[in-house]
Amino acid sequence: MVNIRSLDPSASPLDYYGAELRRLREEAGLNQAQLGDIVFCTASLIGQIETAKKVPTRRFSEQLDAALMTGGVFSRLVGLVLKSQLPNWFQPYAEMEAKATYISTYQAQLVYGLLQTPEYARAVLGARTEDDLDAKVAARMERQRILDRDTPPLIWVVMSEAVLHQEIGGRAAMRNQLAHLLAMQEREWVKIQILPFSAGAHAGQMGSFTLLRFEGDPDIVYTEDFIQGHMTANPAAIREGSLRYDHLQAAAFSVEDSAALIARVMEERYGDQPEPDGRTLA
Repeated sequence: MVNIRSLDPSASPLDYYGAELRRLREEAGLNQAQLGDIVFCTASLIGQIETAKKVPTRRFSEQLDAALMTGGVFSRLVGLVLKSQLPNWFQPYAEMEAKATYISTYQAQLVYGLLQTPEYARAVLGARTEDDLDAKVAARMERQRILDRDTPPLIWVVMSEAVLHQEIGGRAAMRNQLAHLLAMQEREWVKIQILPFSAGAHAGQMGSFTLLRFEGDPDIVYTEDFIQGHMTANPAAIREGSLRYDHLQAAAFSVEDSAALIARVMEERYGDQPEPDGRTLA
């Protein structure tokens, strides 16, 4: 018999989602197996989500809405659920990021989170521990939904050339990630510049940082250490961050030359190459 432990819907967005799923499923006169057949998943998965043991995906939520004719209830709830899977210290930044009209960021080691593919994100997020990895990846992909809004933020990214060469997730994942950067660069509101190794000493040597600008609200500068992130609207910090970013943009390749470098690294470093036995690596 399936465990139907009691949930406190007010405990978390995930608990509320699970409680609503159970309530609406039972109102529809369906058991877990029957609902699973309709949305193409197992009864076990339905049970795990109803008991807040597994995080639902957006696609699953959309299928639930169609199956239970809920008018989009789960598609709305899943955004809150996925946001709650972000680290507590990161959630305030994610909320501000979603409100920004202009995002400018310097990335010294990794592709900016809003531009990561699922495979690359999985490798990054699973580097230390694979606990709740599916939920972490889903939460990062959820952040990227701001890119598909009718009026998305303008995003200007300066990345160290090292980001292109640091193989994360394997060669195939890196090739797909660089291809994704090139595809994103085709959007008029996404600009990517590469800071070449030849730049030498530069204004970003202290590490990655992000500047958020808003309509009618103070700018914010965001930095991270290995424990947590830090946001500030201090005018002196904003001035210093803006000045450093201007210097980084000036030292970086142009958008066009950056795209050419990304494409070259993608082909030369991560392109199809024969293994010693003659087989081809994808």
